[in-house]
Amino acid sequence: MSLYQKDYQVYKAINQELKRQQDNIELIASENFVSKEVMEAQGSIMTNKYAEGYPSARYYSGCENVDIVERLAIERLKKLFGAKYANVQPHSGSQANMGAYRAILKSKDVVLGMALDQGGHLTHGHPLNFSGIDYKFIPYYVNKETEEIDYEELEKTAILEKPALIVAGASAYSRKIDFKRFKEISDLVGAKLMVDMAHIAGLVAAGLHQNPVLYADIVTSTTHKTLRGPRGGVILTNNEEIAKKIDKTIFPGIQGGPLMHVIAAKAVAFKEALREDFITYQKQVIANAKTLADELMKRGLILVAKGTDNHLLIVNTKKSFGMTGKKAANILDSVGITCNKNTVPYDTEKPMVTSGIRIGTAAVTTRGFKEKEMSKVAELIDRALRNYDNSEELEVIKREVRELTTAFPLYK
Repeated sequence: MSLYQKDYQVYKAINQELKRQQDNIELIASENFVSKEVMEAQGSIMTNKYAEGYPSARYYSGCENVDIVERLAIERLKKLFGAKYANVQPHSGSQANMGAYRAILKSKDVVLGMALDQGGHLTHGHPLNFSGIDYKFIPYYVNKETEEIDYEELEKTAILEKPALIVAGASAYSRKIDFKRFKEISDLVGAKLMVDMAHIAGLVAAGLHQNPVLYADIVTSTTHKTLRGPRGGVILTNNEEIAKKIDKTIFPGIQGGPLMHVIAAKAVAFKEALREDFITYQKQVIANAKTLADELMKRGLILVAKGTDNHLLIVNTKKSFGMTGKKAANILDSVGITCNKNTVPYDTEKPMVTSGIRIGTAAVTTRGFKEKEMSKVAELIDRALRNYDNSEELEVIKREVRELTTAFPLYK
């Protein structure tokens, strides 16, 4: 019997989600659309296999086939980023970060991480997150004028606080990050450097952003977002001693059996990322983001850091329209444009309200959007937020969104 017959409620929800993805313009910067091959691998028979440990060193028998896919994932990932070591078992980016921290830090060590409202991530020291609970995180900030990382102030903070680790990387930062400069600051104060490249991993793989593996002691990433793989995490390093600690920290330290069906899907995605057309795709991701940013600014919208160098941008909706990010995101969602509320640097609103929205172009680029379509998307965003109390205009915009998504079908 089929899922339709055995569990219609779940079947219906899955198909409704397919329709939502097909009909909406997906602008959440941390989301993307994987290939059918990635979904086929993730939905495979590999989901049945328990495989605690690592290839050729498993606790359970019968792991010869899952060993093949994990080795493929490891070798492809190492080739993708020029790393000597890779662990592909973390279930998520947060668990990759936990594994990285525990491999190189002691409890209550001092760590520098980007503040959440500046563009950082929960696992970069938020007091309610394990990172802020287990370690003494000191935040660093962007310059109030440029809204870009203030490396001079970061260096002063590092000299003052003498951290054991400096964390570079962000979840809502639209400009290039100078990992070489981070390394210089880390060396100056005798700290290790960790880079969380979750958002920009695809750009790095395509050679369109400075590669942190060349500078950092340890690098973590998710495998979705710009890398366009299944949801999961990875850890990379060129340091053999740290590599051994990472393996022990992930298993048996913080995880049991790895998700072998997800690792199989990671292997497929890494092979896709090694193709020449992946570079073309990433170039289009950036071109689309720049076009969207320019078109929004032409219409008077105020962007954090006045634009973007990567796949995402932050609109300050409070300054642009006098509305919160929460309200703006809800308005856009009502017409089929999906993004997320997001803090802006030095935000005065609560994190669940915010003064801005975050917009990304990875998913729509996968769908086939180019500069022409991004100009139209900018127009639709602007019209929706300016006419939020005009139900007739919002219905018109909703129809135009549907016309655009119909022209670029997803999973035909």
